[in-house]
Amino acid sequence: MKHLLGGLLAVVLGLTSSASTAASAADADARFRAIYSQEWAWRTGQSGISSSGETQPGEGRLDTVDAASQQARLDKWKQVLRQLDDVDVSALSPGARVNYAVYRAQIANLLAAQQFKTWQMPFNSDSSFWGDIGYELHGDQLRNAADYQRYLDRLGQIPAYFDQQIANMREGLERGFSVPRAVLDGRDVSIAAVAQLVDPTESSFYAPFKHLPDSFSQDQVQSLQGEALRRVRDDVIPAYQRLLDFFRNEYVPRARTTLAAEALPDGKAFYRQQIREYTTLDLDPQAVHQVGLEQVAKIHAQMLQTMQETGFKGSFPAFLHFLRTDPQFYAKTPDELLMRTAWVAKRVDGQLGKFFGRLPRQRFAIVPVPADIAPYYTSGRGGADAYLVNTYDLASRPLYNMPALTLHESAPGHALQLALAAEQRGQPAFRRDSYISAYGEGWGLYSEYLGNEMGIYSTPYERFGYLTYQMWRAARLVVDTGIHHDGWTRQQAIDYLTQNTALSDREIANEVDRYISWPGQALSYEIGYLKILELRRKAEQALGDKFDLRAFHDTVLQLGSVPLPVLEQRIDRFIADGGPEPDFGDCPPSKAPN
Repeated sequence: MKHLLGGLLAVVLGLTSSASTAASAADADARFRAIYSQEWAWRTGQSGISSSGETQPGEGRLDTVDAASQQARLDKWKQVLRQLDDVDVSALSPGARVNYAVYRAQIANLLAAQQFKTWQMPFNSDSSFWGDIGYELHGDQLRNAADYQRYLDRLGQIPAYFDQQIANMREGLERGFSVPRAVLDGRDVSIAAVAQLVDPTESSFYAPFKHLPDSFSQDQVQSLQGEALRRVRDDVIPAYQRLLDFFRNEYVPRARTTLAAEALPDGKAFYRQQIREYTTLDLDPQAVHQVGLEQVAKIHAQMLQTMQETGFKGSFPAFLHFLRTDPQFYAKTPDELLMRTAWVAKRVDGQLGKFFGRLPRQRFAIVPVPADIAPYYTSGRGGADAYLVNTYDLASRPLYNMPALTLHESAPGHALQLALAAEQRGQPAFRRDSYISAYGEGWGLYSEYLGNEMGIYSTPYERFGYLTYQMWRAARLVVDTGIHHDGWTRQQAIDYLTQNTALSDREIANEVDRYISWPGQALSYEIGYLKILELRRKAEQALGDKFDLRAFHDTVLQLGSVPLPVLEQRIDRFIADGGPEPDFGDCPPSKAPN
């Protein structure tokens, strides 16, 4: 009887302890939830806030980027970080601990950006506040009269928004914090495209009003079109004219003549923070440089072998020249490039079920890059709903690169990953609506690697295109750290990519300018890819015959964008649990072909 009573007492005490632990976790989770819920609600009411280069939701507002609002953000995120430091992480539930790790890194990066005053340099050679503004206004999401009126109100905010950005850039110029002069030539083309318009109705800002819904009355149509004409003529075009005058006559002449991030005020700390933000790891620039050199040597040997498989008899430089100049490798028309791209995407579609247990509901379109930004835009860029393909200067868009580019930017790369992340039901908004480059770009590069297993690279030239893209990302580790830490010139960076990749001259020049003006971002691709590949190898070795590639991929994608240490912890648990398929909630499962 004593043994029985003792056993019952132990059970009761155990249940009590479990209940107490659960209650404690619930309390800790609630306190943490209150912190991020309040901050996220505040954040999404702001404009001009970004994390890992990606703009956060802001209701399309364009009116609050002045120095006072920047100071308010600095103060806010300092307060939030103090609140997070007071959270007992050990008391959080397992799911909340993951959320905490993601959120704390996010806040730390947002705070660091304010401390370094990156808002004083609100553009780079890849993107700009004046070029991205159409996307921020959400002009493609207008459905009723209220939507159109809000759009008009936002057009009216552009003058003040631009004036604040100009004031911020002036402050940056005063302290030597600017985009380097070496990459500014031609960057005013997209400003001039609006500033020099004669007919306001030809502006992209007016475009949503050319074809209004049939449900609108004639009076509504005339009123909205008249107001749109006035807004574009009296607000938007003059704002772009002021910006163009400032850019040409003040910013370009006063921009810094150095290239390195480490040459900026407090530059060494700034570049180290850029590396931390974009790789999610605390890495020394020289160590990153060395990893790049090792990967470049490894991939170069693979490129030589693939070159031999093509039957080419000359040297490696001669082969690169052949690839860059022979007409057989280039589309004759923009439509041909788009159709060849679409063919690759459909071939990938036929393979996805073999590699993924869950596929998103959303589908993506393939569209050309807008003409006003195409000359300085990258070859392609993918999102959940669109894969942008650059059809400008077809002689710089080799067809042998299109399979790798398409795998990266559409499916199974960004389009698939971002769509699945958006469909997650159990994650807070700060995770669903955020993007971490090391994870997202690492996954994109890993998707190129999967093209080998999917059978997408059907010729030696396409396999060489895959390798040149692999080389491109490995070389970025060398070039980015070379420029920002070792003092490389722009020409040194161009020469390095020219000698090691089959990218066209235009692509190389655009990419180098991007690395110069966007320190650290280029490191995220290779670092993230190497970590995902490392974790796959680790799981394969640990699980042996129990390893399921579809379950591994689903586990990686279920997380959404997370820092690499968080991803590694999740895969360690995947291994410890024997490699089970994750629960995606109500995302639809795919069916593997027989």
